[in-house]
Amino acid sequence: MQRILVIDDEKSMRELLVHVLKRAGYRVNAAENGEIGCKLFESDVFDLVISDISMPGLSGLEVLKRMRESSPDTPVMLITAYGSKETAIEAVKLGAFDYFEKPFNVDEVKTRVGNALAHKRLASENTFLRRELKGKFNLVGSGEKMRAIYELIHKVADTNSTIMISGESGTGKEQIARAVHYNSVRRDRQFVSINCGALPAELLESELFGHMRGAFTSAVSNKQGLFEVADGGTIFLDEIGEMSQPMQVKLLRVLQERRIRRVGGTEEVEVDVRVLTATNQDLETLVREKRFREDLYYRIAVIPLRLPALRERREDIPELAAHFLDRYRDIIGKKKIARIAPEAMEALLGYGWPGNIRELENVIERAVALEMGEEIGVESLPFDVRSPQRRSAADIAVSLDGGGMDLEGYLEEQRVTFMREAMRRTGGVQSHAARLLGMTFRSFRYFAKKHDLGGRAEAPEGEPVELSQRGERDR
Repeated sequence: MQRILVIDDEKSMRELLVHVLKRAGYRVNAAENGEIGCKLFESDVFDLVISDISMPGLSGLEVLKRMRESSPDTPVMLITAYGSKETAIEAVKLGAFDYFEKPFNVDEVKTRVGNALAHKRLASENTFLRRELKGKFNLVGSGEKMRAIYELIHKVADTNSTIMISGESGTGKEQIARAVHYNSVRRDRQFVSINCGALPAELLESELFGHMRGAFTSAVSNKQGLFEVADGGTIFLDEIGEMSQPMQVKLLRVLQERRIRRVGGTEEVEVDVRVLTATNQDLETLVREKRFREDLYYRIAVIPLRLPALRERREDIPELAAHFLDRYRDIIGKKKIARIAPEAMEALLGYGWPGNIRELENVIERAVALEMGEEIGVESLPFDVRSPQRRSAADIAVSLDGGGMDLEGYLEEQRVTFMREAMRRTGGVQSHAARLLGMTFRSFRYFAKKHDLGGRAEAPEGEPVELSQRGERDR
């Protein structure tokens, strides 16, 4: 419910405005002079202020100046005596949203108040949703696994149930959350996203629930939290598994009571928000380890939605790659690149994609930037993607038809390829790379020395040993 502050020293006028605005469905606070009004404004959060211009003590213009300094996004409407047009013009120059003259028409006041509040909401939405409001988010991928996800979104989009989206990093969890929002009845209100793991607990609380001026050192003005900003819409809590235990308790209370309390505040505010969450962690394991509250887990996991890794939906790789090609050839200005060469697509299909869709997007952007021809060739792909992780059935058939193949050599080649990749991922620590591949440290060390892989050995006891470029160690 939107909140309005009325400031007028004339009791009958003040009470009339309060009565009219309450009947129109707003929550209204009133002050009998400018000083009291400014104190109320500094101790709470309001969506609109209506103030008389001519008052003893602080005038309406002085009230306007103070409020513009404290909260420039809050619209202020002024009431002026009949014929005081010059004062009204000055007020607009100072930043007043609108003014109306006494005696006023009740219906006109309600209309102007509605316009002011709509303007505030629209300005806020433009800040958060300038790109998003252009339309629904389209998801790319038509394979069997994605079709099942689309069907689930269709079923649950118009409910108010919380949804927990799980999946590896880079699988597109936020895109799915946006798809849920833009296919729901809340599509015309805000979608607000926040990464719970990116902020310390005290700042996360302020971002989610807002704060009052003076609540902490840098709180120089009152601030709405994202739950209030998203009122009527959707809030997406990404990486919720990173949330601290105290914040989990506070979030659980909000989900149960649909009320928030700003940091440093005493009044509770009702919010109507659809909550979507995401994690790349196993929350059930965190619950068993007492690192995530069981009651909060069941509150947010009403509808679980797991996103498959890209390696589990390889049939969507050509469609995704073409999508990113269309995007980046326009952004980079290489519209002559029309397609992806067959051998390059084969490399994309054969790669493991540990970074999922995000990695594929980066690879295509890089390829578009490097490619000078009309199609993306395999040479424009990163080495890790284009290097032979495995031979295709066609390649093996050609080798056998040609009189046979060196199977031992081929297997040795694959061993070295995997060892190099494991070394890259573990920062060159051989003992860690050995564990990653399921090899013994002794065996890994032998092949590392044989193939001059270098790196830094770490004995099973944890004692680091520096290796030379040829993999030899002093004994």
